[in-house]
Amino acid sequence: MNIVLALVIGAAFGAVLDRIGATNPNWIIRMLSLRNLHLMKTILLAIGTGSILMFGGQMLGLVDVMHMSVKTAYVGVFIGGLMLGAGWAASGYCPGTGVCAAASGRKDGLFFIAGGLLGAAAYMVTYPTWRASGLLDKLAGGKVTLGSVPGAKYDGLMAVSGDLLGIVLGVVFVLVAFVLPERLVGDGPAPVAAE
Repeated sequence: MNIVLALVIGAAFGAVLDRIGATNPNWIIRMLSLRNLHLMKTILLAIGTGSILMFGGQMLGLVDVMHMSVKTAYVGVFIGGLMLGAGWAASGYCPGTGVCAAASGRKDGLFFIAGGLLGAAAYMVTYPTWRASGLLDKLAGGKVTLGSVPGAKYDGLMAVSGDLLGIVLGVVFVLVAFVLPERLVGDGPAPVAAE
């Protein structure tokens, strides 16, 4: 049943990504160049709403804290994040939107997925070198959160309630989504569908 639920939720999420334009690299590039912030506003609203609901649910006991998964912090994560951002800007896709684009029939989405798989294979082959470089050594104790969450097995970097901090950050994201203008730079031509 879990796999069926995951497929249904994944398909619904993919349909929403396609509907808001996240599967069109032209829209993503316009967002990243600050020429059309509609997609950015949608992303900020979704993250903010999800944060408010999740951390509020944890405070009310509706969400089990033990489901929270925190990844280990190390220098390689930050370098990988920069590489992901550069790849997102160059291709117009992040991993999720690339898969959705391929599912909607976009050929460039298939090439994006192939490139991602080749990159993952290259990382696996060179993993011992990365490990020996020290880039994968834990930072700040490894698995940490910004604030402390009661009942969680992760330490907080600040002496503040992680749930409350999550709600505050969620509210900030929602407010930014509403006050952000539609564009910060020029007009430019409307994006065209890529084949």
